[in-house]
Amino acid sequence: MNPVKNRFRYLVVFLGLACLTSILSNYIIINFTFICMKDDPTGTELSENGTTYNRYDYSVAEKSAIVWAVAVGTILGTGPINYSYVRFGARIPFFIAGMVSAFATILTPIGAYLGLPYLLALRFAQGLAYSADFAAIGIVCVRWAPLAQTGLFISILTSFSPAATVMTNAASGWLCKSSYGWQSAFYVHGVIGFLIFAAWLYFYNDDPQFSKKVSAKELTTIQKNKTQAHIERDSFVPYWEICKNRVILTVWINSFFEMTTLILLLTYSPIYFRKVLDFSVIETGMLISLSAVAHMPAKLISGWLSDRQFLSERVRMWFFNTSSVGLAGFMCVTLAYIPVTWKYTSVVMFSIVYTLMGTNCGGFYKCGTFAARQYAHFVLAMIQFMKCIALFAAPATVAIFVSDESSHTQWGYVYILNGSLMFIANILFFPMATDQPQPFTFVTRKTVEEEKKKHQIA
Repeated sequence: MNPVKNRFRYLVVFLGLACLTSILSNYIIINFTFICMKDDPTGTELSENGTTYNRYDYSVAEKSAIVWAVAVGTILGTGPINYSYVRFGARIPFFIAGMVSAFATILTPIGAYLGLPYLLALRFAQGLAYSADFAAIGIVCVRWAPLAQTGLFISILTSFSPAATVMTNAASGWLCKSSYGWQSAFYVHGVIGFLIFAAWLYFYNDDPQFSKKVSAKELTTIQKNKTQAHIERDSFVPYWEICKNRVILTVWINSFFEMTTLILLLTYSPIYFRKVLDFSVIETGMLISLSAVAHMPAKLISGWLSDRQFLSERVRMWFFNTSSVGLAGFMCVTLAYIPVTWKYTSVVMFSIVYTLMGTNCGGFYKCGTFAARQYAHFVLAMIQFMKCIALFAAPATVAIFVSDESSHTQWGYVYILNGSLMFIANILFFPMATDQPQPFTFVTRKTVEEEKKKHQIA
């Protein structure tokens, strides 16, 4: 027996992680290259009044617009992408999203040279591609994760954020200072994206039972204890019933505030480390990567622990949500009170916040997946929508409080606000957390049709 066929689900989940990482990496490259683009002599231009300026030296407002362009694309793409996943599965739609992301990445240096409107258009395309990420996580979990390994699969797939941060910032820092220039960071990531998504198209199948790469033993493991509705791929989703469920609403609230803070840190930590903490460009790239490196091990360990039966499922959800949302929020607030001269203490605190957030797979993620069962792909896709709003909210808080990027005090207000909201969201999670399927999971196409027939007869 081919050992790969008996463990094919692991190939699928790690290939999914690579694809998710590629799309996120492609859109966050510019967060780091901002700090070296402005020093590119090829961008120097002469203004009408005779002074020189650099076309790559963006203002705070322009940087916010560049971030928001991704958010707009993600918001507009979430609905159509989710529908395409429900209708066609993840194989082809996710592949197309990956190709769009790779093309937009390679074209970004050209767009930046041509002007801000062209760059914003490419960032919008990156947002459309990024809207495919969370629905893909839901589909892969629903189709390929055994119920007993739900936490592990979520932890692996949601590790794409720290994976992208660690690899992209380190690589971009080196490429920016190399003879190839900041443009090479976009070219390298784009080519890698093409290769990864070609592998996705070759290996992935939405239906394990129809894949020739899966053994009978592996299929039994994947489908153990799943209902027929969970196994079958149906385009029916009871959207309204899901959206008004209190458990799911609480999951979405927690995801929103946690993701807003995570996006804040991922997007603005290069600027904070460079402008406030006064690290060099190379140091900034390496320290940001090091500060986020524990996030992935934390995810994998917490995912594995959340599947162990040492406590009740609900207590485990409480524990991991408190660490990833409540305690992480408290630690985020403390960033505002660390003196600017304690540079490496701030780096350590960033590391702690990143690490704590890595345990979220055992909290609201797992709660949403267990509560929604066969409809988990929609719940996780809506977490993506929460992330879209967060892409607006994080830059908005910065725009409101930060006028001087070198001001430790102004950044402190941002950290206090975001950390406090996370802490409050975690409190709301306690009474709502559950591992039981919610009433809407028993609503299927068949039950709806039977209900209609009853009304017609009556």
